[in-house]
Amino acid sequence: MQDITKNNFDFIRVLLAFIVFVGHLGALSVSPQLKFLEHSPVEVAVFSFFIVSGFLIARSYERSSSLKSYAKKRFNRIVPAYLLVVFLCTVLLSLVSKLPFSEYFGNTQVYKYWFWNSIFMNFKSPWLPGVFGNQAVNGALWTLKIEMCFYIAVPFMFLFFGKNNKYRNVSLIVLYFLSLVFLNYFEMTGKPAISRQLPGSLCYFIGGMLLYFNFDKFIQHKHTLFIIAIITVWIDLIFKIKLFSPIMISIIVLYIAYSFKFLNNFGKYGDFTYGIYIFHFPVIRVFQTLGLFEDYNPYVMGIICMLTVIGIGVSSWHFYEKRFL
Repeated sequence: MQDITKNNFDFIRVLLAFIVFVGHLGALSVSPQLKFLEHSPVEVAVFSFFIVSGFLIARSYERSSSLKSYAKKRFNRIVPAYLLVVFLCTVLLSLVSKLPFSEYFGNTQVYKYWFWNSIFMNFKSPWLPGVFGNQAVNGALWTLKIEMCFYIAVPFMFLFFGKNNKYRNVSLIVLYFLSLVFLNYFEMTGKPAISRQLPGSLCYFIGGMLLYFNFDKFIQHKHTLFIIAIITVWIDLIFKIKLFSPIMISIIVLYIAYSFKFLNNFGKYGDFTYGIYIFHFPVIRVFQTLGLFEDYNPYVMGIICMLTVIGIGVSSWHFYEKRFL
């Protein structure tokens, strides 16, 4: 049977981060030449991050020696870098604000932004005065509060499973369909932004958990399941309803994770994905605010922007993130 530790999750996370970056580049650059990049499947990529988390976090909790050990690992992976990007945006974006320094730092909105975003409630104060036309500074951070909620929910889920996890699969399937009710209701009523919040996004996280708990069966039948998943996702797209597609996308993601062995060592130089993800949004907006996409070749600027984001992600990992792990 396949070793669960030999996988392509590092490659998948980089790929997903790149998909999100490309989609946001097309939307935020406000460049007609780059507008086609908006077709990048950002939503699928974000939900796929939740799937990967469901698989890995269930494994992390099950292998942790105690609740304290689990909480410490999860805190150190997410919170330090998250607080760093919030602080750096609060301070450094004063350089691109239309307000003078004295007015910028004298504006209470600066401190509201720093406070609410530091406690993962970015929806309470998403903008900074005079920055990016008072639009959202870092629209990618909404997923981090959901990720933190997942981390908190996992111990309760294990408790809910019952003694010896006897009702684990049944419990997860019940939660899966309850999540789908929420997700589909708000999508059908024209409120997709609400549908993506909890508990709507929980079905993707649970998809990853279910495949972790049934890993041996998944590996045994992965080729057949992959074909079924492709067909089912296509059918769900036709009928414009998410019923089985979250679990089927989970199968597709995990199929990629446990195929293509030549990608197993993709992350040997470090895990740059998180840094790329949390910094890319404000970096693109800075490029747009400075007129770089408008004044210069937008394709060249897009590549330079991408390399800048990668450089920041690599630096964040080596000089900051891994110190906490």
